Amino acid sequence: MKPSLQLKVSQQLALTPQLQQSIRLLQLSTLELNQELEQILAENPLLERLDDPLTDCVRIAPNGSIDGPPGASSQDSGTAPAEGERSASSGDEAGGDSFESAAGGSGDDDYGDGAGLEWGGEARAPGSEGDDDERDYPQLAGSSESLAEHLLSQLAGTTSTQRDRALVTLLIEELHPDGYLRTPLEEVLESLPAELEIEEDELNAALKLLQSFDPSGIAARSISECLLLQLAAIPRDERPEKAIFRAAVLTVRDHLDLLAARDFARIKKLVRCDDDELREAQKLIQSLNPRPGNAYSGDAAAIVVPDVLVRRTRSGWQAVLNPDVMPKLRVNDFYAQILKGSRSATTGSLSAQLQEARWLVKNVQQRFETIQRVAQAVVERQKAFFSHGAVAMRPLVLREIAEELSLHESTISRVTTQKYMLTPFGTFEIKYFFGSHVATDTGGTASSTAIRAVIKQLIGEEDTQQPLSDSRIAELLGEQGIVVARRTVAKYREALQIAPVAQRRAL
Repeated sequence: MKPSLQLKVSQQLALTPQLQQSIRLLQLSTLELNQELEQILAENPLLERLDDPLTDCVRIAPNGSIDGPPGASSQDSGTAPAEGERSASSGDEAGGDSFESAAGGSGDDDYGDGAGLEWGGEARAPGSEGDDDERDYPQLAGSSESLAEHLLSQLAGTTSTQRDRALVTLLIEELHPDGYLRTPLEEVLESLPAELEIEEDELNAALKLLQSFDPSGIAARSISECLLLQLAAIPRDERPEKAIFRAAVLTVRDHLDLLAARDFARIKKLVRCDDDELREAQKLIQSLNPRPGNAYSGDAAAIVVPDVLVRRTRSGWQAVLNPDVMPKLRVNDFYAQILKGSRSATTGSLSAQLQEARWLVKNVQQRFETIQRVAQAVVERQKAFFSHGAVAMRPLVLREIAEELSLHESTISRVTTQKYMLTPFGTFEIKYFFGSHVATDTGGTASSTAIRAVIKQLIGEEDTQQPLSDSRIAELLGEQGIVVARRTVAKYREALQIAPVAQRRAL
């Protein structure tokens, strides 16, 4: 076959850089969005952010003196602003196009010449907040102390010999983050050089010294030993009655497996105590910490900042964007005016950065507009939830919102992932409001989220001496018109992290 040239016309979808950026920004969480913006701001001098998180921070100079916030007014510092360093309102004075937040207004799609282009709300001129002495500076969180540092600081306050300190330090380095010593002492002893002539008794003494440190229960080799160390650390004048304390010690030492299985009858027989004594002993054991090192793990609790706030108005429940998570961006007015009047070949790269800055501002606006539209559509579908809670949740799938807003299901999925909504019942991921359909005996459907809420409510109100089995919960749901199998109840119960019936039984 001879080679030949042919012309062929076809259609195909091409993702422009602007569209790719829009899709990427839409799927980012609030934290990831701010990280992305910080990187772009560092690379593009034509883009400005008016809500710099460090605006109100105090900076310490190398000589130890404390400087005011970087946004202090030029009158305080005695110097005039350099050319191009304009106040936040300079873009409006220049007559440039601007647009407000998605919740309050709409912008110009053409963006004019890009001069003074900004989004995210009105900005205040630097220094307009008053004197520095009257400003409330944020407190910076101090670095948390690690478990090893906490133990070594206690070791430094002891009168032990240098040899003992070295052994204790060695054991501290062997501890796991939860505070347990999972390496057998025999292995630790074998790893030491023979010329040091370390005896097993010395290592045991070092372990005893380490186990006397705070937090109590540290360096335990089992959960039983950890709890026994904590019981022994309770001062005598704070201990409960002798019979209760004795029952707690014997249960922790010999019968933890029976306690986990809620086999109270055998425990009472083996420990020789009555119901009241065993009940109080169980409360004492439950007050102990089985993971004493976790408090020094350094993992700070995750703080979720909602992207959407749900409020009750005269017209019903409304979803509004949280202004605290909306970055205030704009194109630098000074540089934009220079590029507008210049046709030099050397400004080619800056012109490209100007266009990228315009795209970013528009895409960030579009991101929050889409989140607000989807959130409002979800609120309209789940009105009963905001009035009565999770038990009133109705079935909802991504396709319903996509068809209502004329968007693709993948777009709805991106919007509802890692985006959070503040409601009267707490902060939830928007994806939480979507649930599968479960048939009822009346021919209707119920949301799986509502069924989980009902199961949680039933278990919360059960008699702890005779807890509800999964089969009984399925029967109770059937009485309410919700037909589910026992295995479905078990699946939902496990998703709620609720223990089985045997482990929920109490005295």
